[in-house]
Parts: sequence; structure tokens; C-alpha cells
Amino acid sequence: MTYRDIVIVGGGPAGLAAATAAYDAGSTDIVVLEREENLGGILNQCIHNGFGLHTFKEELTGPEYAARFEQLVYDRGIEYRLGSTVINVSDDKVVTYVSEKDGLQKIKAKAVVLTCGCRERPRGGINIAGARAAGIFSAGTAQKLVNIDGLMPGREVVILGSGDIGLIMARRMTFEGAKVKAVVELMPYSSGLNRNIVQCLNDFDIPLLFSHTVVDIKATNGRVSSVVIAQVDEKLQPIMSTAQEIPCDTLLLSVGLLPENELAGYAGVQLSPVTNGAIVDDQMMTSVEGIFECGNVLHVHDLVDYVSEESTHAGKCAAAYVQNGMTATEYVPTCGTNGVRYVVPQKIRKDTNYEQISLRMRVANAFRNVELAVLLDGEKIVSRKRPIVTPGEMETVVLNSEMVERVKHGSKLEVTLLGGTK
Repeated sequence: MTYRDIVIVGGGPAGLAAATAAYDAGSTDIVVLEREENLGGILNQCIHNGFGLHTFKEELTGPEYAARFEQLVYDRGIEYRLGSTVINVSDDKVVTYVSEKDGLQKIKAKAVVLTCGCRERPRGGINIAGARAAGIFSAGTAQKLVNIDGLMPGREVVILGSGDIGLIMARRMTFEGAKVKAVVELMPYSSGLNRNIVQCLNDFDIPLLFSHTVVDIKATNGRVSSVVIAQVDEKLQPIMSTAQEIPCDTLLLSVGLLPENELAGYAGVQLSPVTNGAIVDDQMMTSVEGIFECGNVLHVHDLVDYVSEESTHAGKCAAAYVQNGMTATEYVPTCGTNGVRYVVPQKIRKDTNYEQISLRMRVANAFRNVELAVLLDGEKIVSRKRPIVTPGEMETVVLNSEMVERVKHGSKLEVTLLGGTK
């Protein structure tokens, strides 16, 4: 067994930002463990632009954004091990990984930062009836086939779900000569960014059908030949009288992302039933002392810039923990009400010394002309008017130093929606 100050699990945008921040905060004994053969994570296959506007004040592709953080890691000489799959993290911060080069190894860490990202929900998670045929892919798998492997999944495409990856792949498949027949969305609103609806669907006259779902998949000679879609009622149940068949050879699924929290579970970390990520305090520390979590493994973000911002904070906090240890403290719990699904962090330390704290949240439905308010023990301490809020776009409220000081003396912090219409 070897010993390190900080082990970071995952070499994607979250892991790279956390490693850089921890190093700059004075904890230089760091190792990043990445299961792929390259750093950068999912960004390597996201060749479209739109990244980096917040972080670098310029528009970059996914690989370009990742390369900026990779260079920061290289410049600092931070150690990273590729092709290294972490198979266990214990509650006493022993990280077990396996690789072709090193075999089975254990590292005892003073702090562990989990930046494992998320995975796509598969067909088995949504129970679509019909043939088990070739031609059914998750949108991310299709993206890898096209952008990394140079392979076309199909020529006539239906996309189920309006998540950002699905929207982007509608445009990408169109660029490659495929015909995207429709994007079908179960809910009456999109789960993706509005800009992606405009740039990826509207600009290419690709229909987006709200309150619809796929009810059957038909196949010929083992390959998808058509899908049957139908409108759904207010309880999201199909109205079979509205069923229509769309000929196609490919069905892409963009039906949600799930944080990769198996390792957190092994360590006994308490998970949120809403986000499926860890429950963390304002230092991004989980319920297990010395284990931190950030990025899409904590909760699914809409912009990678916010992943980097959150992970930079987590890296600094992990370094501070290694250097100073942890003092016993009390917490002020946070919660979302009246249309706010969740708030991260879920609790704020009463001995926190941060000048500002970012609260990140998602709403449960689309609301117009609404007031997003933060209440401390029922008293409004900050609010802002929003013409529209949607589940596809994460909301952020920053508490300044004066508000943070007030929160430390409170007992409950609530983020809620006031007024507005669906």
C-alpha cells in the first residue's frame, strides 16, 4: 500500500479542475486516477463549440476546453495514471484500483475527491416495448461512434428525449447526411438548454414533439425498421388512439443522466434520493469525513464551466482539510420547496469562513414570471425575478459575505419559487 495526500478519482473536467486547485492551495502530493487512456473525460467526444464562455471568456470545443485544464495539470507536474479503474473506496479512504501496468493497487489517502461523472440511462431503465434489435443506441454512444470512431449509427433517425446530448446529436447526424425524423419528448417541456433547441433543431427544421413517447419498436431482419410514438396524458400514460408509426433504422435515447456513485456507496457516503449524488456541505465534503464530491457525480450540470467552478472549490477544500484537519461543527440545512427540486450544497457549516457561497438548484417544471427567493428561517434574504425557469437549466444563487454571516446564525435555509405560472 502506498500513501498520498489527495487521490482524485476521475480525470475529466471536474478531476482536472480539482487537482489544479488543490495543488495551487498548497497540497502537491496528488494523484489522479483515470480509467480511459486519455485525460479529458467526455469532453473528448464533444467536438461542438459552446464551451468555456464563463471560464475562459471565449467559445471552445470540448477537446479544446479539456486541453486548457490538461495543460494546467502538466505545468504543475501533477501525477496522473491512465487506464486505471478504481474498484473500491473505503470509509477510511483506501482507494483500490486496477490497471494493466500496475495490477491491483491500494492507496491510502488523507483526502479523496470523487469526480466520476455520470452515465446515460439505458433502454432497460425506461421499459420500452418492442423488438430487441440492432439500431438502438444511447445518444452518447452514438456521439462516440460518429466523433471518435468515424462510424455512422444509421441514416433515418428518431430521438427519444430532448436532453442536451440528444439535441446535439440531432444536429450532428444531420451534418453527416442522416435524416432526423423527430425528437420525441415525454414531458411538456425540454430537458435541454433552450439554445440547443434553437441551434440544433429549429435551425434544421427538425420537429420536437412534446408530451409524446415511443410505445413500440419494430424490426426487420434484426434491425430497427420503425418506431411507434403516441401522445401521453397528464399522468404521462400513452393515449394509444394517437399512435403513429415512423419508419426509421435508428433510435437514439437521450432520457437522462445518472451520477456514477457506486464508489461513494462502497464508502458509506449518504446519497440524495433526488440528485442520486452525495449529500455535501459547503466545502463539498460528503457525510464521510475526508471524502469530497463534485461535478456531474454530485448532480448533473448543464454547463461544464459550472463543473469546473464547483470542482475548483472542492479541490481547495480538500487541500485545506489535508493541511488543517476538520473541526467539529454544526450545520444549517438547505432545501428546495414550491417547485425547486433540490439545492446543492445540502448543508452549510456554521463555522464556514467563505466570503461567498454558491447555491445550485434545478426546478421541477417550467415556470414563467417567477421570483426565485432564498429564505432564512422564513425571512427572505435574497431574490431575483426570472422571466422563465426550466428543468433543463440549472439555477445559481450566490450568497455574499453578509448573507453567509447571517446564515451561520440561522437554523434553516430554503430556496423557493414565489408567484409565477406554469
